[in-house]
Amino acid sequence: MKFVVSSSELLKGILTVQKAIPSKAPEAILEDYLLELSGGILRITASDMEITLRTELPVESTAEEGRIAVPARQITDLLKELPDQPLTISTTGESSFECAWSSGASTLPYFNADDYPQIISAGEGAKTIELPAQTLAEGIASTVYASSDEESRPIMSSIFFDIKPDSTTLVASDLQKLICYTSTDVKAAEPSSFVLNKRHAGVLKAVLGKEESPVQVRFDEKTAVFSFGSTTVISCLVVGKYPDYKTIIPTNNANILSVGRAQLLNTVRRIAVCSPKASNIIKFELGAEGLEVSAQDVGFEIAAHDRVTCQYEGDDLVIGFKSTHIIEILSNFTCENIVMKFAVRRRTALILPAEEGDAVQKVFGIVMPIMVR
Repeated sequence: MKFVVSSSELLKGILTVQKAIPSKAPEAILEDYLLELSGGILRITASDMEITLRTELPVESTAEEGRIAVPARQITDLLKELPDQPLTISTTGESSFECAWSSGASTLPYFNADDYPQIISAGEGAKTIELPAQTLAEGIASTVYASSDEESRPIMSSIFFDIKPDSTTLVASDLQKLICYTSTDVKAAEPSSFVLNKRHAGVLKAVLGKEESPVQVRFDEKTAVFSFGSTTVISCLVVGKYPDYKTIIPTNNANILSVGRAQLLNTVRRIAVCSPKASNIIKFELGAEGLEVSAQDVGFEIAAHDRVTCQYEGDDLVIGFKSTHIIEILSNFTCENIVMKFAVRRRTALILPAEEGDAVQKVFGIVMPIMVR
């Protein structure tokens, strides 16, 4: 193999796929980047066998095509220290290659590309949808924080993609809170769905960056392939049935609170300082005078309360929440005002943007109450 490439472009390509290099590789070969040169195009692959990142870039000239696996850490560190200039990469023997630049060169080992595991993609019967890149990135950012951190329940440590002919909804939940993000920017011939691991979703969002081209998603029962620009993300899907989230969306909520998002967020943060550390319980008291947020830790003899300027329509209601759930949801909303809808103290509360229009249906949250005295 021998070719000339811009050092900055090569670094850019390597950094694109770097997140798939595992911290503890199950096989030594997975600590390498797979470089494949063909037809003037260099393809760079990194994988931990659960998620694979692949990107392509044109080279300036090609003397000899080929495939090699190169050590990820060494080549990345080297390229970071080089100013932008033409870089000649050539194999110099059966197990080493040279990176030559204007004033010097470095010799590094390479490994047999045939030892690199075969990457399994979506099968021939895979379904396909297309989403705007920033819609997908926003959907992941709006939901991923609500998924569970329990590795023992992989189906809940994920984002559920519920695909319909006229819309796609991303859902994440840890069974205490739930977030739905819906986009109508979708092309789907028939209803379908898949479950994407939260870590893979985070990697996908990072790789998308400010990408503007549409993302083509091909998926079957085990694998999803996200293709955009010159980059491909291949993810092993979570196998299992996601709970029917629609059944827990509260309806007939007669008690409605309208309040500034930042104001309520800051209030909850202040009051949560005095909540019990084990449960983080705070109390909402709603009535004709509005909303009072309070917390008390009897063991440490501390307490706090604060009245919030708001609008409230409904019956007098006392309801408890875990403060961290409210803080997470309000921190990840971007609207100025929110609406919270309640039925009774034992039923879930609905949180959604107060702004009229598409934003009302775009994202909303559900949070489970906690019994308080």
